[in-house]
Amino acid sequence: MTENVTISLPALIHRIGRDLANQAKEIARLHSCELKRVRRSRNWAVTGEAINIQSFKQQLKSQTSGEWHYLIKKLETALLNHADKLEPLPVKLARLISENTNITLAELMHLTDCTLSEARAARFDAEDW
Repeated sequence: MTENVTISLPALIHRIGRDLANQAKEIARLHSCELKRVRRSRNWAVTGEAINIQSFKQQLKSQTSGEWHYLIKKLETALLNHADKLEPLPVKLARLISENTNITLAELMHLTDCTLSEARAARFDAEDW
């Protein structure tokens, strides 16, 4: 869940311009992400936790100008591959238990990389419903 995700943004400057790229860099920094060039190439990449990248994308979406369209689209499509990292652990555990009430603690631990105590607590909370 806390792994960093890297999303490639080829030719970012050519698509949105230097000024917008610098603005995006600052907005990314506010959301604990890093937007930077890949070595000395024209390609860029954004790196951070999936949840932080999602909040960065939402911030760009909330701005009224359509200048961020390319960046927003690239972030949205890349985050589809990391949907499992966007859901907090307690919510994920509750969802898995509600989908399959006979799921074992070992299966929960394997699917979510949680501890035994977290899996037990989630099972206990699900039984209280």
